[in-house]
Amino acid sequence: MTEPTGTSKDREERTGGEQSSAEASGGATAEQRARGGERPEAGEVEQASDEAGLAPEGGTRPAATRERSGMFGVRGSGDTSGFGGLRLPGYAPAPAERPYGGWFDDLADDLAEALDERGIPRAAIEQITVDRGEITFYVARERVLELARIFRDDPNLRFELCSSVSGVDYSAPDGASVVKPMHVVYHLLSMTYRRRIRLEVALDFADPHVPSVVEVYPTADWHERETWDMFGVVFDGHPALTRILMPDDWEGHPQRKSYPLGGIPVEYKGAEIPPPDQRRAYS
Repeated sequence: MTEPTGTSKDREERTGGEQSSAEASGGATAEQRARGGERPEAGEVEQASDEAGLAPEGGTRPAATRERSGMFGVRGSGDTSGFGGLRLPGYAPAPAERPYGGWFDDLADDLAEALDERGIPRAAIEQITVDRGEITFYVARERVLELARIFRDDPNLRFELCSSVSGVDYSAPDGASVVKPMHVVYHLLSMTYRRRIRLEVALDFADPHVPSVVEVYPTADWHERETWDMFGVVFDGHPALTRILMPDDWEGHPQRKSYPLGGIPVEYKGAEIPPPDQRRAYS
């Protein structure tokens, strides 16, 4: 029997197969952790340039330095939700190193070639992370729109659909400093090659601006509005960046960790939900 030839796209490799990651990378686990699996200090360069020449990241990935205890930051209260007993270890995936595994290597090479053809510096890709069979490209904020167009239009990439745009607040619950805690995450789907990837952009609360990708992916319209509404990320160039869940005159962004958990008057009811640490206990 002869070995299959061609790229992984030609072989129609199944998306989501076993890949290298920060937690498991076959026989190279110990070596990978020795090279890059240690938790980074905030702000340090986390990844050396890979064979495709993609640039190192500048410390935008949150370091897993604290165990997460409970939920909502509530301590010693009458909260009966049950979340108070949660104990989750701190975890953040380490930057991936080649070989990424499967079609991820072909994708990285195709992307590097596409950047060169369009005169875009490879430093636009700040980091590549592979974890749990998924690949994430950390991208420079000012290059988001250009990269979205490349991912959609390049014949070797062809990510025709942006299925989701969402926000993540990585602020530390104990008030410790986190470099660029606000992240915007884009999920892209290639229907041509049956592949899914993730783009991620890191921002500061003081400057939460990122270019809108609506002109490339019209499906991002309402997703960007929701991310603005819940997290306060400003998508520059959006055709109508207005609230989509909260009333137009609502103050604040409810999914930021700095947003109060209770004590806010409920719209139209005249009632008030107390904060978790003031709720009644039944035991």
